[in-house]
Amino acid sequence: MSGTWRVGDLTIHRIVEQEGAFLDAFDMLPGLTPELLDQERGWLAAAGGLAADGRLSLAFQTYVVRTPHHVVLVDSCIGNGKHRPTRPDWHEKADTRFMDGLAAAGLGVGDIDYVFCTHLHADHVGWNTRLEDGRWVPTFPKARYVFGRGEYDHWQAADAKAPVFPFRDSVLPVVEAGRAELVASDHAIGDHIRLLATPGHTPGHVSVAFGKGRDEAVAPGDLIHSPLQARYPQLSTKFDVDQGLAAVTRRGFLERYCDTETLCCMAHFPSPSVGRITRWGEGFACSPVDV
Repeated sequence: MSGTWRVGDLTIHRIVEQEGAFLDAFDMLPGLTPELLDQERGWLAAAGGLAADGRLSLAFQTYVVRTPHHVVLVDSCIGNGKHRPTRPDWHEKADTRFMDGLAAAGLGVGDIDYVFCTHLHADHVGWNTRLEDGRWVPTFPKARYVFGRGEYDHWQAADAKAPVFPFRDSVLPVVEAGRAELVASDHAIGDHIRLLATPGHTPGHVSVAFGKGRDEAVAPGDLIHSPLQARYPQLSTKFDVDQGLAAVTRRGFLERYCDTETLCCMAHFPSPSVGRITRWGEGFACSPVDV
């Protein structure tokens, strides 16, 4: 399932590469208890966020945002041919779903002006590059790739200690090709695109906001993975490098956009993945917005 939304002077395309059951809920959310999951199981399953076998259901997807001036791709998903032995569904993948989705939105790789990565995990950088004559080259030939400087420095230091395959096959080739821009966490491009610092999942994690004069839409990346974390922002994932900071950042983000018209383009929420934040008891919900 993909989709297109229009808000203000923006057009937003959702391009899904994979969707389905991912990890056991208790494995992914260390603070989750059986009692809490039993209490919330009904609505979470009905929303498509919990599989029958107890795994959280996630989407892995990209958003392409057309502003009056640029075509921006946020988080380039999993990619093909990438060495990801710990994730069988990602490892050496060779399918056409991502490119088919791009084409269905009326876009080709040459139409993208900017690629923004909220952070540099494998499922957010994969289509940054593709194999050509045995070398990884930028997939989007005219795009500038925007990486947070703090995020880049973090993974560069990690890769110096032990190989970080996503950094080596999906980030470094872009830098070596001269297509990368390393920017501060408050970077902006024109009057329609700006970054928001949202650390916790990774040290340099950012969200990307769009719109002139107000945030018409925002892509929060891995600040939040599941609708259950909107209901309970204190639930951090095992992938958050600073789970306490991630929880604080997540609640702040949800408070910021609660009861506003801003479309939140969630990276991993089940379809349709795009919604507006509303209050739900002491937590929040992301109320889906249909295409």
